[in-house]
Amino acid sequence: MLCRKNAIFLFIRFYSRGQRWRCGIIMKISYLRWAIEKGQLDSRFASLYGADAVEWQRRRYIRALDRFAINFGDGREDRNVRVYSVSGRSEISGNHTDHNGGCIIGCAIDLDLIAVVSAREDGVIELRSEGFEPDIVRVGDGAAYPRFSSASLISGIAEQIAERGYTVGGFDAYTVSSVYKGSGLSSSAAFEDAVGLIINDMFCDGALSPLELAIISQRAERDYFGKACGLMDQAVCAVGGLVSLDFADESDPKVTQLCPNLDGLGLCMCITNTGGSHADLGDEYSAIPAEMRSVAEYFGQRVLRGLTAEQIISELPALRAEVGDRAVLRALHFVRENERVARVCRALAESDTDAFLGAIAESGRSSAELLQNVTVPGSSREQGVTLALALSGELLRGVRSAYRVHGGGFAGTVQAFMPPEAVESYCRGMDAVFGEGACRLTSVRGEGACRLV
Repeated sequence: MLCRKNAIFLFIRFYSRGQRWRCGIIMKISYLRWAIEKGQLDSRFASLYGADAVEWQRRRYIRALDRFAINFGDGREDRNVRVYSVSGRSEISGNHTDHNGGCIIGCAIDLDLIAVVSAREDGVIELRSEGFEPDIVRVGDGAAYPRFSSASLISGIAEQIAERGYTVGGFDAYTVSSVYKGSGLSSSAAFEDAVGLIINDMFCDGALSPLELAIISQRAERDYFGKACGLMDQAVCAVGGLVSLDFADESDPKVTQLCPNLDGLGLCMCITNTGGSHADLGDEYSAIPAEMRSVAEYFGQRVLRGLTAEQIISELPALRAEVGDRAVLRALHFVRENERVARVCRALAESDTDAFLGAIAESGRSSAELLQNVTVPGSSREQGVTLALALSGELLRGVRSAYRVHGGGFAGTVQAFMPPEAVESYCRGMDAVFGEGACRLTSVRGEGACRLV
């Protein structure tokens, strides 16, 4: 329990939405730094990152506090701050199904974005992310910020929350992220959810649910930033845990918490960053939902949910002429991938390792052959995802395992599941090709978007 000496007690209130207690303490930087050094947040760090990571997280959070003080002052000003964390996400099943009314399974992971935040009185949001230029947004000024900019996301989130009747004020924020941009672990969704979480906590008394914040984040990315996207990334980052999401009604998706981790399967999950970036692939991503919807429209539907493979195959000659072969292949991927999500849910519930691995392997083949999101069209020299999948096959030959493209695809990361005894040699082999630390043993995190202090 944190001592409250030199800290400002903010509130403790019973919160009827979700029937939980919400409490918060705003602390001076100097006190929070001292508390972290003395280990008073160790149990919190262990719950988010695992016991082995506590010492590193102490150093990471202290550095974030110091960087905030330097970026928003002379390094000596002892401001009152709050600290937030939003996890990255791993997609377990359902590759590119969310944007067409499908189902997915995803989990929060032990890589995250952390934000040190302090209020300001002039209605300006100034957000500085480590390694990037600052973003400055004046709340409520009606300005149109450039598309594909972080400022457009901040403005879009603040504007939507204000439209719900809340008075949104200004703040300074410094963020540090281990969910690296372009890595395929939803760095953009973590950023968006962090902005929404901060505004919700500071100006809405926590009234917006994690799923509501995810919907706001998705709309900001789609309508303000200018990138077509589904709701999976934002929802998993916000909700946390290992969850299934059904997007039959995208405005009110069904969220189901599954088992707490993968221990019941006797498997570990490794994510390898191949070094390619998603940053300039907006057109490739936007083409996937657009082509899938072109097939749905042929059948008089808005999205593919509800169509069967048999329906699509029966209309192949006409579909090929009207929408093209790639659109048809991507639609077939959607239908079968959506079926696989249900199989993975059953495998997790029954701790059926073979069924789980079989569905994961099928998903990987379908993404490569039908969805076609493992290489960037026209790029022959850089095919990191395809190479990582091929190398995974070699390194895991004879091992009870499965591997697949992870997330949006084209660049970024691949995912592999294997028994614990295979992890060390697999990571060593992947690191030898993609760089030291490229392959990481990743754990399921129980919480998504949360406030630490």
